[in-house]
Amino acid sequence: MNKIRFTKMHGAGNDFIMVDDRDGSFPVYDYRRIAAMGTRRVGVGCEGIILVQKSNNADFRMRFFNPDGSEAEMCGNGARCVAAFAREIGAAASDTMKFETMAGIVSAELLPGNLVRIGMPDPKEIGEDFAVTGVPHKIVSVENITKVDVEREGRAIRMSAEFAPGGTNVDFVEYRLPGTAIVRTYERGVEAETGACGTGAVASAVIGVLDYGLEFPVAVKTMKGFELIVDGKCEGRSVSGLSLTGPWRKVFEGELDWGGLGDEV
Repeated sequence: MNKIRFTKMHGAGNDFIMVDDRDGSFPVYDYRRIAAMGTRRVGVGCEGIILVQKSNNADFRMRFFNPDGSEAEMCGNGARCVAAFAREIGAAASDTMKFETMAGIVSAELLPGNLVRIGMPDPKEIGEDFAVTGVPHKIVSVENITKVDVEREGRAIRMSAEFAPGGTNVDFVEYRLPGTAIVRTYERGVEAETGACGTGAVASAVIGVLDYGLEFPVAVKTMKGFELIVDGKCEGRSVSGLSLTGPWRKVFEGELDWGGLGDEV
């Protein structure tokens, strides 16, 4: 493979490279070039590379790679974007669909106004300011979200012995009753603050409802001004029926020269 066609999309400011890989030709084990593809200045640049592949269990399969080349189980905003992308390329036959991820089968629905709603897996684990919503998230409640040094504080928690060896994503959250959370996320694999984080929005909402007095639905706001809606049901310490709704946008399409990619890195 010398040339790769791709589409650049973003979901609430969280940006992704989308690739139609239904023919299975994408070199998924070439982590160095995948990382170069996701690196700004030498590649396209993104916060995740997403492949649409064939599936025997759903409309299609979503595979998600971090910009460092590692593969992750799930990405909420990426899942919303891939639903729109799959509909466009014909991998999904209607505006409602199901697709396979490493975290399980995800349902999605395209809504008017460039919105997508996805059903999120029930949390696998809920602890003190911690939730696994497809991927692990440590929640740090703060009084003023604008004063947080996300890069420094997030990296320290992500790399701490408490979460070794895999590490964790870190969400700094300013909660506002009855149902608003302003969130900034340090994402593992990106190793930086991202424009938004769908699984982080869900984790922040879940912990907000369980421990900080919020009620579903929760409006999760990003620093770039986008809004994600997290809904669900809560009974005691049990949370189920989670959904994530928010905007998506196609930015541009292009073709990447795979052969020489990453030689400079």
